[in-house]
Amino acid sequence: VVLMEKKFRRYRLFGRFWRSDWPRFRGLLRLGLPIAGILAFEVTIFNAAALLMGLIDADSLAAHAIAIQIASISFMVPLGLNQAVTVRVGLAHGAGNPEGVSRAGWTAFVIGVSFMALMGLVMILWPHLLISAFIDLADPANARVITLAVSFLVFAALFQIFDGAQAVAAGMLRGLHDTKVPMIYAAIGYWGIGLPLGVLLAFHFGLDGVGIWIGLASGLAVVAALLLARWLRRDRIAPALSFSH
Repeated sequence: VVLMEKKFRRYRLFGRFWRSDWPRFRGLLRLGLPIAGILAFEVTIFNAAALLMGLIDADSLAAHAIAIQIASISFMVPLGLNQAVTVRVGLAHGAGNPEGVSRAGWTAFVIGVSFMALMGLVMILWPHLLISAFIDLADPANARVITLAVSFLVFAALFQIFDGAQAVAAGMLRGLHDTKVPMIYAAIGYWGIGLPLGVLLAFHFGLDGVGIWIGLASGLAVVAALLLARWLRRDRIAPALSFSH
């Protein structure tokens, strides 16, 4: 499609494709590998949480799967905002427009956090309605799974806000080509704080699945706070940098 579309021809997208632009490749890797690292830290912490739930019992794992699926569906909105704000901040950054950077970033952040807060409220007010999409509420055999899922959704409601905040904030910084430090923040928050805290609460203090969810929420909260603090600092000093990279 790209090759046949007339409006793309002037860009010669595949012109002399056999000659590699190594400096550009290095730039892409410097920017892209930390982004991959952030995603790896985030995905693996949720995989680890599922494995830990399995160590508790089958009902906890089933309830966790329901709660995390509900949370994942609502996460699609801040995930989309993450992509959009990267573009909007990047355009303003490249144009040397610090006010545009600030406006684009904060607009996406407020929308993302507000939406996730609203979804968290839905989880608290109507948990059984959400759970009914995954399991038969009338079956007595599912009673414990339902009870656990309801308790997990209470923490998922708080988790939602932090998850939306960190997702959008990461996109805001990405638009400024700031990816290495956010990757370090992700490692600290998810694997340095979230997972150890979850294990401690679940298996040492006997909170079981709730402890895992508290750990997840805490890790996300730390990452969100660190990313937002970095954005605030970058937002203030960006004009002095003349938006050079």
